[in-house]
Amino acid sequence: MKTIDAKDMHYKDLNEMIKELVNAGEDVINLKNINGQRYIGDNLNGSTKINIEGTPGNDLAAFMDGLTIEVFGNGQDAIGNTMNDGSIIVHGHVGDVVGYGMRGGSMYIKSDAGYRVGIHMKQYKDKVPVVVIGGTPGDFFGEYMAGGCMIVLNLSNKKDIVGEYCGTGMHGGVIYLRCNDVEDYKLGKEVIKEEATEEDLKEISKYIKNFSSYFKYDYDKIMNHKFIKLHPAGHRPYGKLYA
Repeated sequence: MKTIDAKDMHYKDLNEMIKELVNAGEDVINLKNINGQRYIGDNLNGSTKINIEGTPGNDLAAFMDGLTIEVFGNGQDAIGNTMNDGSIIVHGHVGDVVGYGMRGGSMYIKSDAGYRVGIHMKQYKDKVPVVVIGGTPGDFFGEYMAGGCMIVLNLSNKKDIVGEYCGTGMHGGVIYLRCNDVEDYKLGKEVIKEEATEEDLKEISKYIKNFSSYFKYDYDKIMNHKFIKLHPAGHRPYGKLYA
């Protein structure tokens, strides 16, 4: 286990230290006094666990392939950008464009998320990215989503579980919303809305168990609620617009 005090440290110096430790096979890296340093965990692979105290900057875990990053605070924009594999656990809020182009791995967010979460998410064979949000996301949630699974729990019981334009251009993957209903005007015209089945709930239960374990929530209480399932009406929503 290695500990780095990143107070007043430039992000390039910090990331070089992290890269050297990961390549050397370090099992756990503790980062203290993180204050906006960007690109932590980017393009790294392996099984190292990185614990972050503070608020990391943009593009946390971009292109990451296998590590586990746990943030004991809030996150900024573009977390998990084009991430291939691994786990991200955030004990707070996150910013915009989280999970952009995400291709694998999992992300668990205790509280709210910003705009355009999961835009262009995709999957390939056994690579299925998963994002679980304990609070609520903003507008354009799941925009142009092409694969993967996103789950919104709204544990703070806000009036609106998603912003507007949810699933606009969606042509793959699935979204689960823990609510009794969601207004049709909030959804993209490419989305089909229906009640989640017992089989659906069984499928997502493993992710909600992980969420409950990470953030000390009552799993049974979370699951004892109706879920709405959103999935695309077709795989080529704009096919007729192109030759």
